[in-house]
Amino acid sequence: MGETRVVQTEQIRQPERYEPGFTVSKEKLNYALNEALKKIDGNLKTFRTMFPSHASEHNVYFPMENNDGWNEGFWSGILWLAYELTGKETYKETALAQIPTYTKRITEKLGVNHHDMGFLFTPSCVAAYKLTGNVEAKNTALLAAKHLVSRYCEKGKFIQAWGNVGEEDSYRLIIDCMLNIPLLYWAAEVTGDASYDEMAFHHFNTTADNIIRSNGSTYHTFYFDKETGAPKCGATHQGFSDDSTWSRGQAWGIYGLMLTHMYKKNRKAEELFVPVANYYLNRLPDDYVAYWDLYFTEGSEPRDSSSAAIAVCGLLEAAEVLNDESQRATYLSAANHIMNSLIDNYLTKDIPESNGLLLHATYSKPHNGGVDECNIWGDYFYMEALARMITKNKIKAYW
Repeated sequence: MGETRVVQTEQIRQPERYEPGFTVSKEKLNYALNEALKKIDGNLKTFRTMFPSHASEHNVYFPMENNDGWNEGFWSGILWLAYELTGKETYKETALAQIPTYTKRITEKLGVNHHDMGFLFTPSCVAAYKLTGNVEAKNTALLAAKHLVSRYCEKGKFIQAWGNVGEEDSYRLIIDCMLNIPLLYWAAEVTGDASYDEMAFHHFNTTADNIIRSNGSTYHTFYFDKETGAPKCGATHQGFSDDSTWSRGQAWGIYGLMLTHMYKKNRKAEELFVPVANYYLNRLPDDYVAYWDLYFTEGSEPRDSSSAAIAVCGLLEAAEVLNDESQRATYLSAANHIMNSLIDNYLTKDIPESNGLLLHATYSKPHNGGVDECNIWGDYFYMEALARMITKNKIKAYW
């Protein structure tokens, strides 16, 4: 375990598209931040202890009365990012007012029969603890980490995504969990309990060894034999086909590899990042914002701006830490090109009734859910990317 598989790296096919040196101007970044803050300010009253829907309807989020989905943490995370970028107490106060809803959720086990504890509790409770020292937030996040490891499957060495643990039809992982396991790395650091780190890193290795194809593309999900833990097959859930590459999944891979590298300084994560990132960049259309599946590189299929925002965060992290200087420069340029397009072409600023940040995201095309809408995780990662770029990676968010 832990040995790097042979994964072929595509060279960047049109290197002129990512020529080093391109940057989004400071003025444009500040403009984008101000536009985002206008929307966030307009949401503060409605979404104080209620949360935005996972995706908009006609570019408008509606309030959800209960904290019981998989994505509430992203709204809390947006508030913490706004607080860090402005210092305004209103954002902090609103985010802290939400902590009891997370405590109630994890203590009463409300809607937690899945692996998305990282998405829920890292941008909300871990962030609150890191920024304010809030003890309730810390303890709540640790309860979430404890719950997450209860989904660890020793046969196969992975965290089961959905369903009751051990169910044959649910004995699988999904690539999204690369963003959930940092909660466990954090828990290990805070508690000194190495088992959190060990299970997270086992899950990382199982994911890397199975969900990344030999050409650097990824499956959305991968199944294992319940009795032996042996790998069975890759498949999709939200992509175009089992053999295609769901663009948001590829973006989860881009960022997830860098997050494990951030904690573990792991050579395998660094080496796999390059083929995964290059595969993604080689399939971006003219405006640098991916279609919902990388099978599509032109035409009228829906885009997924959330995929773009997630990828930017991973590319910015890579531009800080990779050993190869030319790779760092290429990925920094790519991040800036993608972000520049998001700011120029995907903001809701000209739609006054919209309370989202990014247009043209896709939740799940196969399920006809949240197609060509805003979605809250896209808005969060867009804000995180803005924070990273404005502060030159001094704000690295909360993973």
